[in-house]
Amino acid sequence: MITSRDVAQLAGVSQATVSRAMSSSSRISAETKARVLAAMETLEYVPHAGAQAMKTQRTNTIGVVVADITNPFYPEVLDELTRELDAAGYRVVIWNAGGGSHHDALRAIRERAVDGVIFTTATEDSAELQAALKKGSPIVLINRRIDGLQCDQVTSDNLSGGAVVADYLIQHGKTRVGFIGGSESASTSRDRGRGFMNRMTEHGYPVPDDLLRQGGFSHEQSFRVMNEFINQANPPQAVFCANDFMAFGALDAVRSNGLTAPDDFWVIGYDDVEIASWQSFDLTTVRQPSREMARVGAHMLLDRINSPQMTAQQVIFPCELIIRGSARD
Repeated sequence: MITSRDVAQLAGVSQATVSRAMSSSSRISAETKARVLAAMETLEYVPHAGAQAMKTQRTNTIGVVVADITNPFYPEVLDELTRELDAAGYRVVIWNAGGGSHHDALRAIRERAVDGVIFTTATEDSAELQAALKKGSPIVLINRRIDGLQCDQVTSDNLSGGAVVADYLIQHGKTRVGFIGGSESASTSRDRGRGFMNRMTEHGYPVPDDLLRQGGFSHEQSFRVMNEFINQANPPQAVFCANDFMAFGALDAVRSNGLTAPDDFWVIGYDDVEIASWQSFDLTTVRQPSREMARVGAHMLLDRINSPQMTAQQVIFPCELIIRGSARD
């Protein structure tokens, strides 16, 4: 059976250097690491993961929790996260948040099955998350934030993003407008809605209660809500959705009624996922730099793992309104 001793001999290094190469230690040069990895490949040597974890107290595995893998926002974030973490020598385990998977992720970090966890879908009602942070577990929040939590967090400026949508609609004479939110427990929906509705009120056109609905971050629910808006006696001129996934549902509802955006209704989303720019959607939306947020979040977690006592950081990225065919004159 091939052992690390054989790898060390072929690479011309010590066994300790082989261990450092496998743990992505900064104590060896890139050239030495490459020589060790080449020797491992030549000998087809596969280290025993359990033994490695016992030696280093690291699994070289990161957990990532997402809300709904069918929402195109999350695959884009995951693509960037896995790219960055793979380059740092880490594997990634993904939990889709349905069915209590955030509990599984927190249990995994308690049991040291992962070195840290990135949450893209945290909510304020998670007592387990707060307990894990109090124990110093390496955790980073991306996309959503939790007020008052001493934790590394990366978000976009959701309040400003909502406000800029209101400004744009008022500039174009859209004064009767609706909002389809996701969930009040999610900071993204809450802050985007608050920024939007507060600015509409400042302009003198508050969003009426009959045009304020929750869409559960769901294409299906948003489709249903938009259908209800369309069939009101006094329907809205425009609808702002808390994310692009719901905006796609709203657009589908418009089309299913034989209507068009922007001729009959304006529809605006938030995120600017890649397919929002496709001709079939042509969605006006608020762009948040999701890939850059993911890169920053990945490196924040790696820093947290290596320096557990460092001060918690909060990074807020600016956003911008991208004008496309679903909402323009």
